[in-house]
Amino acid sequence: MKQVHNFNAGPCVLPDQAIENSIEALKDFMGTGMSVIEVSHRSKEWSAVMDECRALWKELLHIPDTHEVLFLGGGASMQFLYVAMNFLENKAGYLETGVWAKKALKEAKGLGNAYAVASSADRTYCYIPKGYEIPEDLDYFHITTNNTIYGTEIRHDMDCPVPLIADMSSDIMSRPVDVSKYALIYGGAQKNVGPAGVAFAIVRKDALGKVSRYIPTMLDYRTHVDGGSMFNTPPVFPIFVMKETLKWLKGIGGVEAIHKINEHKASLLYQEIDRNSLFRGTAEKEDRSIMNVCFVMAPGYEELQDRFLDYAKGRGMVGIKGHRSVGGFRASIYNACPEESVKALIACMQDFEKENL
Repeated sequence: MKQVHNFNAGPCVLPDQAIENSIEALKDFMGTGMSVIEVSHRSKEWSAVMDECRALWKELLHIPDTHEVLFLGGGASMQFLYVAMNFLENKAGYLETGVWAKKALKEAKGLGNAYAVASSADRTYCYIPKGYEIPEDLDYFHITTNNTIYGTEIRHDMDCPVPLIADMSSDIMSRPVDVSKYALIYGGAQKNVGPAGVAFAIVRKDALGKVSRYIPTMLDYRTHVDGGSMFNTPPVFPIFVMKETLKWLKGIGGVEAIHKINEHKASLLYQEIDRNSLFRGTAEKEDRSIMNVCFVMAPGYEELQDRFLDYAKGRGMVGIKGHRSVGGFRASIYNACPEESVKALIACMQDFEKENL
């Protein structure tokens, strides 16, 4: 198999252990003689997978009993609508820090009064807004903790006077989180916790049932709480891979351990970006993401962009081209991205500098 350094923003690199165990389950699931994608989701074997996966979530993030963990279809983009359906009664506030935050706000606006409390759109989302006040009459305040396109991240659990809701699609399980501060944490799995095809939601149960509108059955979080995420047939294979990914994470020391690893990987790469005369970072230093490292050619060297992309590709780098809306480069260094890949990219940047100065 060809060896590459995978910096794709999603679907992302997954642990070898999770992939290998999932391949075995595709062949024969728990000795049933059936593939994991053939077995009944009502079987005791599958129920054991759901129970283990949910237990791993609760253990790794220290999720209190006040909250329930859900596994849903539709990705984070469907959750944008779930959020407004289940929580918006009178007015909702959003922190607009990028494309995905803006899309989440759009869905809420379609159902009622929702607006941006603060925004960093004035500088192409290169920073996290600060110094704003959260109105106390909001039904909820929504944040997107990590902004994959622009490389910014909120890396603390804020105190909030109203129910706090967070899209943590791209940084969940990368750092410790005080779940008790949130009414809802949600996201797609395909960054840190599994393949595309399943979304997660960590919802505070007593925050549900507060709106007066009719909520369609499948868009009501209570449906999935009551049904144990199996009201309808769940996305079985993505959930199985998620379970195996979380087992890997637990095996290396859990969220606390991976947080230290992630900070180290990001520090190495940002140090090179700041040192290298051919590149510069795009996010404000105080708001830099440890998941998605975004950078461009330094002023005066813009014409080298395509040449560097080709050069990096020849060195086995995959997925470092920046999002089509901003250009430049993006190295997504999620949990399973090994330090050796980060060091390989750094060496690539150093060699390119030597050859082009």
